[in-house]
Amino acid sequence: MKQFLSAALVGLAVIGTTASAQPAPSTDPPSPPAVASDKGDSNTASAPVAGKNSFTEAQARERLEKHGYTEVSALKKDDKSVWRGTAMKSGKQVDVAVDFEGNVVGQ
Repeated sequence: MKQFLSAALVGLAVIGTTASAQPAPSTDPPSPPAVASDKGDSNTASAPVAGKNSFTEAQARERLEKHGYTEVSALKKDDKSVWRGTAMKSGKQVDVAVDFEGNVVGQ
């Protein structure tokens, strides 16, 4: 009986140390999202990206305003489905664009 209990305790000790030997979580930063977030103007180097745009004019305007643009006007979809218009930022009038990925570009 003592041998059985000893063997059982050794087995539990081995299982316990094996179960706790989990790999540490990755410290690498996550990959950038496929769709732009509200933290920056653009996540895509070649923005604005042509593609079927599902944003309404109001949503495109709201996205521009969230990125600090004011007095957004003349928003129209171009032939590549990119919303384009003009807006004010830092006291200057700039051309703006919102693509289907949600990237906001000021030029």
